[in-house]
Amino acid sequence: MSESDAKLVFWGVRGSTPTVDRETWRYGGNTPCVEFTAPNGTRFIFDCGTGLRMLGNHWAQTLGVAPIEAWVLVTHYHWDHVQGIPFFHPFFEPQNRFHFYSFQSEYLGPDSLSQVLASQLSGPYFPVPVSMMSATRDFHEISGGDRFEVDGTKIITRWLNHPQGCLGYRLETSAGVVVYATDNEPGDAKLDANLRELASGADVYIHDAQCTPEQLASSRRGWGHSSWLEGVKVARDAGVKNLILFHHDPDSCDKTVDGFLQAARQEFPNTWAATEGMSIKLRHKKTTITMRDTRVSQRRPVNFPAIISGQAEDGSEFEEQVILKDISLHGAFVALQNRPRLQSEVKLCIETSNNGQPNSMMSMRGTVVHRDTGTHGEQNGIGIVFMQERPSRRIRD
Repeated sequence: MSESDAKLVFWGVRGSTPTVDRETWRYGGNTPCVEFTAPNGTRFIFDCGTGLRMLGNHWAQTLGVAPIEAWVLVTHYHWDHVQGIPFFHPFFEPQNRFHFYSFQSEYLGPDSLSQVLASQLSGPYFPVPVSMMSATRDFHEISGGDRFEVDGTKIITRWLNHPQGCLGYRLETSAGVVVYATDNEPGDAKLDANLRELASGADVYIHDAQCTPEQLASSRRGWGHSSWLEGVKVARDAGVKNLILFHHDPDSCDKTVDGFLQAARQEFPNTWAATEGMSIKLRHKKTTITMRDTRVSQRRPVNFPAIISGQAEDGSEFEEQVILKDISLHGAFVALQNRPRLQSEVKLCIETSNNGQPNSMMSMRGTVVHRDTGTHGEQNGIGIVFMQERPSRRIRD
């Protein structure tokens, strides 16, 4: 990453409670944690859900014993946003330093964040005491409407509409503006205005999309969450460049999140669904999005004629004849003249032979999760994960 780049990496994208259900594998099951690296290398962490453990493991692998300094911006104190704290290895290394920011809870009083951190490592809930955390820790209490600066990154906070309080964060850098505004329910005029002010002109706007619009209007009113449709409204009103749907419900399978994404893109084309391992690079207020490697099984070489159809990056529809040379039970890799959009749905029709008779067609749907540009001559290398139809009843292993 160059000195003019900023980068976001999503380590936890699920809301309420972590999931290990195979139907939520593609988007991920860890609770909220997002890493942000400013152009000068300053490290920020949004929230400390179970995704924090994955970030800690990544830093251990890539940085070794090099000292780490980071600024931890906590939105609020509900379990899904702090439950990764005991499992973050860098907190237990003396060479590291962390600066924590959040608000004073009316239930905890002064030093709320320090109390929350200590309670995560207290008996009988955890066997290791907080005194074992040897990294230096500084705590700062902030409020909605505060402005401060960290190594050239300007930070603005606003109150959001969530039970027991929640903060949204806006980070302004030379590479672009990122807004992290999860756990918010629309409907309070003042707080709705706060959110639009916070999101104004953002290059990346991360939005709570846990509910369906129907749930938000009925059974989940008052829960403190939002929907993809409300995210679209904010993105339009605030002039956002990229909308990221976040805080997926633990009962929303991958197919459900796919549906939210496709519906949102009909209204606001530059919409993405947050996925564990997804990264967003910002340079000169332009964004490049990359998905994680999703290969989990060995691919086999094949030589099948196929037809692939879908939506190109410019929104146009395409259909292209290809030779499928690489496939697994979970997905495939193909070379295309066209360049389908990341997280778009494609249809793959494979010509097979049946008892020596050619032209039998097998049709599958998939999601584009990877693109290599220019690595296959003039073609684009496209990684596809097959979409699994949700069974009418849960299969017992």
